[in-house]
Amino acid sequence: MLNRRSFLGRSAAVLAGAGVLGTTLGLGDRAFAAGAALPMTIVNHTYRYTNAQIFYYIVGTDLATGQQAYVTADGTMTPVSLSINGSDGYADLSIPLVADGDTPVNLPDGMSGRIYFSIVDKLRFRAVTDGNGNAALQYPAGWVTSDPNYLVLHDFFEFTHNNGMYCNSTMVDQFAIPLAVNLVGSQNQTVGRLISGGRDNIFNAIAGNSDFAGLVVQNNLRVIAPGHGIDSGVFSSTYFDTYINSVWNQYASSTLTVNTGSATYTGQVSNGQFVFSGGVAPFNKPSTLDVFYCNGALAAPNDGVTGPVAAILGAGFNRSNLLTDASQPDSDASTFYQSTPTNYYAKAMHDNMADGRAYGFPFDDVAGFASYVSDGSPTSCTLELTPF
Repeated sequence: MLNRRSFLGRSAAVLAGAGVLGTTLGLGDRAFAAGAALPMTIVNHTYRYTNAQIFYYIVGTDLATGQQAYVTADGTMTPVSLSINGSDGYADLSIPLVADGDTPVNLPDGMSGRIYFSIVDKLRFRAVTDGNGNAALQYPAGWVTSDPNYLVLHDFFEFTHNNGMYCNSTMVDQFAIPLAVNLVGSQNQTVGRLISGGRDNIFNAIAGNSDFAGLVVQNNLRVIAPGHGIDSGVFSSTYFDTYINSVWNQYASSTLTVNTGSATYTGQVSNGQFVFSGGVAPFNKPSTLDVFYCNGALAAPNDGVTGPVAAILGAGFNRSNLLTDASQPDSDASTFYQSTPTNYYAKAMHDNMADGRAYGFPFDDVAGFASYVSDGSPTSCTLELTPF
């Protein structure tokens, strides 16, 4: 099964799923053949912006060729080329919603990427040449003040559609527009639905925490993730250091047990490294940035051994329950985010999801708490911009 970490490994784009839509709007439950487009519907339930003020963009990677691509209004997956840049140096890949009602979309098979939404203003992508000499897209970066899209209200949904649909709503990079995703196939699943007033709650919780308040951008335009906050100079690069040191000290004299589902490993800190049984590569002490990004010393190779252990450690650090539970992963959400310091950004996301599932950090899928859904035989998908 693909999850967000699989997406990250498979696409040049950053790729990546909770409430319940009672029905799929505007689409019948019709099966489609492998390789066919997936019928989707975009629903504007913001109740403050008209369809004419909302644009969407489908960008990612053609999995058959490895080329970066975008989708045109008629559902055609088109390779990125430098010629798509306009006279201003940017590519307009926007597709408007229909004038009124719900917008039908055909999502090509064999694609992995993002569906962006922008409100009032269009996003500006740029086609560039990557390090391998291939045409690629520069995506919006809502945490970079010099980015041309910094002041544009936008957000995105992540997917892989490849003889099955694997998708999620994500807050790993930022949160701005609440997006609910309903996937229908062998099951009827929905992710990303906030509780009533959830967007305001999220911004108020983060703004009210002195350590995290700097992550709020431009009068609640968006809130950026702590890792990007460190890179942007608005968040402490040592925030998690005391907790990291405490974990290293505790497990120098005691044992941590990690069950990945396919195997159980035990580990202790020795000579400054967290050393596990069973062929798991040793882990160096991570930095605060490593914890928030679940990378660096916590990077998870796709090897079925070290990778799953790294993911569980990353989740334990962000949820701050490694000191209180020597058997991981902990599946009791009441134990998450109870110690200080903790990832209050992720906590705010989970606290305001109708089913408690969110993607507040890259390994939030550990123990099944991510806003992620998949179906090997999808018949339809609905993306809903929910009230805020």
